Amino acid sequence: MFRKYLMENEGNVIAVRRHPAVLLRYFCEVLGGLIAAGALTGWLGGGAAVLAVWVAWLLVLGRLGWKLVTWSVEFFIVTDLRLLYIRGLVARRVGMIPRGKVTDIRMERTVLGEILDYGTFFMESAGDDQAFRVVTFMPYPEQLYYEISSALFSAENLDD
Repeated sequence: MFRKYLMENEGNVIAVRRHPAVLLRYFCEVLGGLIAAGALTGWLGGGAAVLAVWVAWLLVLGRLGWKLVTWSVEFFIVTDLRLLYIRGLVARRVGMIPRGKVTDIRMERTVLGEILDYGTFFMESAGDDQAFRVVTFMPYPEQLYYEISSALFSAENLDD
């Protein structure tokens, strides 16, 4: 899916999707909505109000489906030439930073990130305007941070 954004002379070093925890809020909304819809159905007993409650829950479920599909086509990629962040299903957005312009990369984890094993990456680059600066919900962040740092800042890559 993301290979069409790579150049022929580009080696695919690392390609990852964001951590599924990015969908946690929407799963909780669907579950909470289901519980509320069930309770309201028992309390209201029937009629148009119950129909409206279940239609509202179906809309919340549909939003979860949409978020799941858009998550599945979103990638963060580090190649031997550049960093790419590909997002969007209908309106596709591809952000790119040349590898040589990246001056620093930082990783942070929240308490929930520690528990579920995800983190946030912050990229700094030479120049004022960046295509992207922050990528949230990165999976297995320590390993990924090490791999990206090694790809970007190893002695042989700094000679380029």
